[in-house]
Amino acid sequence: MPTESPQPPQSLDDLQAHLREHFASLSTQFQGGARYLLDHPQEVPMLSMRKIAADAGVQPATLVRLAQFLGFEGWQGLRELFVESLRGGPQPYAKRARKVVRESGSTRMLAEMLEIQHRNLDRTGAGNAESLPRAAELISAAPSVHVAGFRSCYPIAFTFHYLYRLFRASVHLVRGDAGTLEMELRAFAPKDAVVVASFAPYSQESIRVASAAHEAGCRVVALTDSTVAPIALHADCTLLFSLDSPSFFPSITAGVALAEALAEQLLAKKGKGAIKALELAEGQVHQTGAYVAAKRG
Repeated sequence: MPTESPQPPQSLDDLQAHLREHFASLSTQFQGGARYLLDHPQEVPMLSMRKIAADAGVQPATLVRLAQFLGFEGWQGLRELFVESLRGGPQPYAKRARKVVRESGSTRMLAEMLEIQHRNLDRTGAGNAESLPRAAELISAAPSVHVAGFRSCYPIAFTFHYLYRLFRASVHLVRGDAGTLEMELRAFAPKDAVVVASFAPYSQESIRVASAAHEAGCRVVALTDSTVAPIALHADCTLLFSLDSPSFFPSITAGVALAEALAEQLLAKKGKGAIKALELAEGQVHQTGAYVAAKRG
């Protein structure tokens, strides 16, 4: 990335594209500020520079230097792009857990959890209205689809794989059992689609999957928490989900909902063919005795 921008970005879209393209070459402090600007554009016009810096985990002076680095005279010039257009690092789990223990027994715990989950779902829905159909287009056009998610993101990947597999046979779950991840990555072929889920702190396995997919010429769809997450930097389409939680661990509720919404889009896109495949799969599952038969009175 050049040491200084001769001409600052003229629009929010230009600024965001510039930050994504050069994110990897920014200093650690600049990355912290850039990540916040990319992930929370709606907050920039509403909050003070000090509050934004605190939320981003950087010093206010870092935001000023970042603005100047991008070619603006100062922070106000950069902020103006956000005003005209529309108006930082996660805490350790143990630190968050102490707060939960202190408030144990509070009658507000459940209400607060549900309130924040609703907010996560609202943000996720609003932020993916355009990108969700794009992701469905990429996936439906691929000869084969590979789905990956590790540790806490495994339920997101498994949910999508399970639902999509009900009406499409060429969907494969990347598991990496017994150290076999490298062998599974060899199955990636040009024009395949790879759907990978991860959030900060990002698992090494998810990054390896995304990198292998990119190198193999696959179309990559990232389900993640940031447009500059390692799995999103070279993705063809990024779906963002909010993971705020009053508990000690980030919430994957919105991520699972996003996986379900993506499967729904793919079902609708395939139409009658999907319905026929779904009927066949459903009949076969019932014939195996997988479910308890309903009693007839």
